[in-house]
Amino acid sequence: MVAHKQPPRDTSVGPNDWATPPVHPAPPVAYPRRFRETEKINRRLGRPLRLLLRQGAPDPALSDTIGERLTARDEVGAALARAMRITDASHPDRVTMKQFRVALAEGIDAVHNPPRPLRDFFAAVDPVPDWVDFDLVNAGGRVARRLGRNSADVLMQLALIGSYRFGGPPDLLVETGGLTGGSALRRLAETQQWAIAITGHDAMRRDGVGFRLTAHVRLMHALVNHQVESSGRWDTDQWGLPVNQSDLAATLGLFSAVNLLGVRLLGVRVTRAESRALMHLWKYVGRLIGVNEDWLCDSERRQHRLNYHQLLTQSYGSPAGPPLANAIVEAQSTLHFARFARLRRAYARARLLSMLRYFLGRQGMRDLRLPMALPWAVPPLIAANVLRYHVLGRTAAGRGHLLRRGDRFNRRHLRQYFSDQAPGVGELHL
Repeated sequence: MVAHKQPPRDTSVGPNDWATPPVHPAPPVAYPRRFRETEKINRRLGRPLRLLLRQGAPDPALSDTIGERLTARDEVGAALARAMRITDASHPDRVTMKQFRVALAEGIDAVHNPPRPLRDFFAAVDPVPDWVDFDLVNAGGRVARRLGRNSADVLMQLALIGSYRFGGPPDLLVETGGLTGGSALRRLAETQQWAIAITGHDAMRRDGVGFRLTAHVRLMHALVNHQVESSGRWDTDQWGLPVNQSDLAATLGLFSAVNLLGVRLLGVRVTRAESRALMHLWKYVGRLIGVNEDWLCDSERRQHRLNYHQLLTQSYGSPAGPPLANAIVEAQSTLHFARFARLRRAYARARLLSMLRYFLGRQGMRDLRLPMALPWAVPPLIAANVLRYHVLGRTAAGRGHLLRRGDRFNRRHLRQYFSDQAPGVGELHL
C-alpha cells in the first residue's frame, strides 16, 4: 500500500477541486480484477453525474488510489478485531466484548489495565478534530430528520438496492448471510436505526447514542473483515478485502451526497446551508467509522467527484445483486402494522417497486431481476414535496412542522421493522 499525505483542506470549487495525494515511486500495484472491469457501462451510468459536475476526463491518480485502497483495511479496527479473537485468556493483547462495551459507555479509563489494541481504538475515535463543529453537526441532524420519508426512500432504493448492481459489497452480504432469508428485515432495521440515531441533538458527542453506535459499527466492520478474510473462501484477487477503504468511502458517499441528490429528484428543496450541514455530519461520521482522512468531504461537489470516480471503477452485474434486491422487496410482506396489515404490506411492496422503477430505470430493474412496475408513486410525492419544502419549508414554522413530521415518521418506520423489540446499542449487528 502506497502511503499518501493528506491533501490541503481546500473547499473551493474548480476543475481540479480534488487534491490528489502525491504518490512516491513504488512497484506497480496489482489491483483486484473488479477494478475498472466494466468501465464502459459505468461511464454510461455516470453520464448525468458527469454533466452535473461539468467533469472532464477522470483523474488517473484518484482512480489509481481507489484501486489501491480496495486492498487497504482499517488497521486500528483490524488490530482490535484480532485481539478479540484471541482465545488465550492470559495473552496481554486479548480484548473481550465486555471490555469494549465498558470503554464505549464509560471511557477507556474505566477499563482496568486496558490492552493496547483497545487503547489504540479509542485513541482513534475519542479525540475530536479541530474541524468538527457540533452546532453544524446538530444542524445536519435536523436537516436529515426534516427530510423524513424522502431520505429513507432514497437510502433504501437508490443507495442500497441501487448499489446491488455492482460487485463486492453485495457478494460480502451473501457470504455473511446478510439480507437473505429471515434476516433481511432485521438487518435493514438495524442500519436504519443507526442512520436515525446519528441525527439526534448532540447524538454525535462522546456520550451520545449516535457516537456509540458508530464506534460499534466500526468494530463490526473490522470483525466481519477479519472473519471473512481469514476464512479462505473470499476471493481477494477478484474483490479486494471484504471491508476495504474504497468501498467504505463509497458507502459514506451514498449516505451523504447521493442522499441529497436523490431527495432533490423527489422534489425536495435543499439549501446550500442545509447541504453544508448534512455533509458536515457525515464527514464526522466518516471519520469515526474509519474512512481515510483525505476522503472526508466538506461539500457535495467534492463528494460527487469522488463518487463519480468510484462509479467508474466498479464491476457491474454481480450475480449476488438480484437475490439481495428481491429479498428486500419480499421483506415488505413481513412489516409490522397494527391494522389492515395484509393490505398495507401489499401497498408497501408495490410502492417500493414503483419508486425503484423511477430511480433505477427499466434497465436497472431488469438487471436486478425485479418485477417491472410503473413509477406511479412518484408524481404525487413530488407534488406534495413541492408544497412542503418549497412553500412551508421557507418559514421557521414550516421547518418546525417538517422536523416534527420527520421524527414521527422515523418512530413509525422503526416500529414497522422492529415492532416493539428495537435493539440496544450493544446488540447491533452488520
